[in-house]
Amino acid sequence: MLRRARTSTEICFFLAGFGLAAWAALVPFMKVRVGLSDGGLGVLLLCLGLGSVVAMPVSGVLAGRFGCRMVISGAALLAAGFLPLLAVVSAVPMLGVCLLLFGAGVGALDVATNMQGIVVERRAGRPLMSGFHALFSVGGIAGAGGMALLFAVRFSPLAAALSASWVMVLGLGSVWRDVLAEREESGVGPVFAMPRGVVWSLSGICFVSFLAEGAVLDWSGVFLTTVRHVAVGQAGWGFAVFATLMTVGRFLGNRIVGMLGAARVVLLGSGLAMEGFLIVSLIPVTAVAFFGYALVGLGCANIVPISYSAVGRQQVMPDHLAVAAVTMLGYAGILTGPVLIGLLAGVAGLKVAFLVLAGLLVFVAVASGCVETDVGSGEAG
Repeated sequence: MLRRARTSTEICFFLAGFGLAAWAALVPFMKVRVGLSDGGLGVLLLCLGLGSVVAMPVSGVLAGRFGCRMVISGAALLAAGFLPLLAVVSAVPMLGVCLLLFGAGVGALDVATNMQGIVVERRAGRPLMSGFHALFSVGGIAGAGGMALLFAVRFSPLAAALSASWVMVLGLGSVWRDVLAEREESGVGPVFAMPRGVVWSLSGICFVSFLAEGAVLDWSGVFLTTVRHVAVGQAGWGFAVFATLMTVGRFLGNRIVGMLGAARVVLLGSGLAMEGFLIVSLIPVTAVAFFGYALVGLGCANIVPISYSAVGRQQVMPDHLAVAAVTMLGYAGILTGPVLIGLLAGVAGLKVAFLVLAGLLVFVAVASGCVETDVGSGEAG
């Protein structure tokens, strides 16, 4: 039973990453189809973030009251249903509504899947969360690569989006019965509660880690082309090495956490990520900059998964409220971080902006002790 629940959790994480990456592949087509400027696209994309943020606390309460199966199923179907519409809708108001609802599906799926991961890890009695998040990364690679392949063989955006939607529906159908349906006894109360106690620290750790990830996603290519004068066609390798090392680090994460302990892994990870940003900013050698991005990916790999594991062990707040709060503040790092980095870069340059990120990672190192709670022993998986 536990093995099947673990497999279903891995597939749910994969589907969450796959759906988000499939959408990202449609963005350039949407921009051309609607005729948006860069600024107009940025404003429209806020609808996706808004939908996610609004849905997260609601999905936490629903998962607590009715079980993860209902929320994961509904959220995955919502995202899969609106993905093809994002490939064809041209009216900006309607596109904003579609993005809002797609974002709600993605955000709800994120919260409910992490809640299921916490429960499965708790029952197993050993670290599993890094492996679950590794499957999210693999889903992202599969989604991006699969859509690129479909476009290469001349699939239209609608046909590619429909194909991705069917992957999500069929994937969900293959594990639906094994997704946890049990209700959380504490799944009652308010839709949202401010973090309390250790949940504040865990939220802050996730915020900084997601901020670092968002900075590399949105600004690594710009930094390499404008500061290190890398050819535009090669600039994507910065994020590629970051994402590859992050995925590898997550696959190894469960074993590393078991050997070193959660707090030590977060401490070492924040140090590696900090060193990576310092290398990128201060050493004017292109190859070394790629190495720096690799260090950031490896360092950040297990910080967020370990934080979610700690959320499942804290006793300050009910799981559904704590997971929603940590996820919302983590998403705030992704949504606001690239904007803040851009503003800071406009004033002081991207080198300084990356140095500030290195400084923020000091907080993660200092707060690393809050993630260390003994998981205990449990059923083997």
